[in-house]
Amino acid sequence: MNYLVVAAHPDDEVLGAGASIYQLTQAGHTVSVCILSGKAEARANRPSDEELSSDISQSLGVIGVSRAFIGEFPNIKLNTVDHLLLVQFIEKAILEVLPDVVITHHPSDSNNDHLHTSLSCQEAIRIFQRRDDVHPISELWYMEVPSATDWSVNPAMQKFDPNLFVEVGREGLQKKLDALSAYIGVQRPYPHPRSTESIEALALYRGSQAGCRCAESFQVAFRRITF
Repeated sequence: MNYLVVAAHPDDEVLGAGASIYQLTQAGHTVSVCILSGKAEARANRPSDEELSSDISQSLGVIGVSRAFIGEFPNIKLNTVDHLLLVQFIEKAILEVLPDVVITHHPSDSNNDHLHTSLSCQEAIRIFQRRDDVHPISELWYMEVPSATDWSVNPAMQKFDPNLFVEVGREGLQKKLDALSAYIGVQRPYPHPRSTESIEALALYRGSQAGCRCAESFQVAFRRITF
């Protein structure tokens, strides 16, 4: 199967689905990544453009991503970008990858870029309803990004409610941490949600919910079954 992970910033794809991506690629599936704000200009302790590009390649290589679509939309300013431009960028990735499953941010994330990525992705996946020549997706998953999904404090928004758990094991968890460490300045000391200890604890907790050692959790927002 083909999977496409649509993320706002470099590192979101690893934080939200890195271990699952590794497990999927190890099982023979193809995973591509679409990152809207590839330069992450507003990031604290950001490396140079060349270093960040190298970080992305190295990180995605650790977890087996086959292809990356890197946009240059402004960091923490996706709300200022024409919605159609974001949708069309994601649509381009969909047309080239023809994914069965698309994974993106939960719309109640505290990060504004995550919200607009999710909204744009929700629109883009419907391209098969507008074009007969486009392969329809089977599923849309929302992923859980530490320090954003957990800070869903708007009571008007429904919070992340996982209903799908991917067993990743210790190896998958370690690959996630290795991929994340390739990004300079992303991880923080404990008790920050992006610390090694917190990421491990979340994997153990999600695993315990599903009756396995380590897991990443997702919320399936759309599922289409064809016989």
